[in-house]
Amino acid sequence: MMDVCLGSKNPVKFAAVQAVLTDWNIPGGVRLSARAVTSGVADQPVGMDLTVRGARNRAMAAKEGGDWGIGLESGVIPVPQTRSGYMNVTVCALYDGSEMYIGLGPAFELPPELANGVVRQGMELDDAVSAAGLTDNPRIGYAEGLIGILSNGQVTRADYSRPAVSMALVCWQAARCRAQSPVHLKMSDES
Repeated sequence: MMDVCLGSKNPVKFAAVQAVLTDWNIPGGVRLSARAVTSGVADQPVGMDLTVRGARNRAMAAKEGGDWGIGLESGVIPVPQTRSGYMNVTVCALYDGSEMYIGLGPAFELPPELANGVVRQGMELDDAVSAAGLTDNPRIGYAEGLIGILSNGQVTRADYSRPAVSMALVCWQAARCRAQSPVHLKMSDES
């Protein structure tokens, strides 16, 4: 049985990772644990680089607690031609001790007032959501998340986080396939 450690005590992140690992039916099975670690970036990362870095840092710190370390980090990234100019995205990093596998989840646009609070006023997204009067829960990221509010409960934060975990596992699986295959793909300049 493989021990997998999530670099967060957030129960929503734990539920998302647990669901994906169960669905993937990894040979030998997995046992998931969680530990509080720091991301090494701002509490609310802005930009893809900081968001990926936060996920990687969490995964590396979590690895000390298992065969794999998994880090999930949500961040706000600039996206041109959107009303607010910013979207929220989740990054998953899976670290096996030698290789890092990165997966991205879907993204959704932040309402302009929330983008302003996060980007221009330096607020954490939970605080911006509370300040905008969208919730009374000061830790909305530990519940349905902003996506749950904006979708009127149709998509929860756990639902939203799962694809990032799956995409990191796709990278891991692809590496396993390449390592086990006697035929390696060769890129060609020919069309």
